[in-house]
Amino acid sequence: MKKYLTIIFTGCFLLGISQMKADLIPNLIPQTIQGKSGYINQKGEIVINPEYHIAMFFSEDCNLLNSPNPKLRIYGSADYATVEKNQISYRINQKGKRIYQYKASDLGKCSLSYESPKYKAFVLNGLYGLVSKEKVDLSSYKDFHIYPQYQMLYVLDSDKENPMLVAVYNDKFGIVDKQNKIIIPFIYSDIKTNLSWKTAHLFEVSKDGKEYFYVDEKNKAY
Repeated sequence: MKKYLTIIFTGCFLLGISQMKADLIPNLIPQTIQGKSGYINQKGEIVINPEYHIAMFFSEDCNLLNSPNPKLRIYGSADYATVEKNQISYRINQKGKRIYQYKASDLGKCSLSYESPKYKAFVLNGLYGLVSKEKVDLSSYKDFHIYPQYQMLYVLDSDKENPMLVAVYNDKFGIVDKQNKIIIPFIYSDIKTNLSWKTAHLFEVSKDGKEYFYVDEKNKAY
């Protein structure tokens, strides 16, 4: 009986971890179809028709959150997304309705403090590695988290202690962590160094350098 309880508990625990990871992926994901951007759900179904030149993730807008007009601050919350059509920017709700058009006079100032990253790329003999120290002993490996071996290495903005790193190896892009474990295989022609990982737990990738799509940390495409 005790054995069965252990199996059940372990199964529930793993299911819970899996569910937590799934919950990190947003319900609405920007998607470009034939040059126009809209939103799909996690099943790939179109929820908001593609009609925009730019469609960003549903996330906070610091400038609107600090608007001098208190009535507009609600539109700065993560319940809304910023889109652009015909060079006009809007905030839309999760049903796709435009509920606010941007005006410069409505925007406040963001007072976000800068925090320097713990890990940074280090170049040695033209190759990139990862360090966390200001002074590095080049005579050994001990000061390197990743010894220089990549054509490029970029620390994505997100988890300070456990960052994701965009890397290039043999002219292909992939993602590694600070232990140099491969998260996303080196099969892409480009991976954008934007805020998609921090905002949505997704990487924006391309196989041809023209068409981009999102993948999660298991390389599942959206």
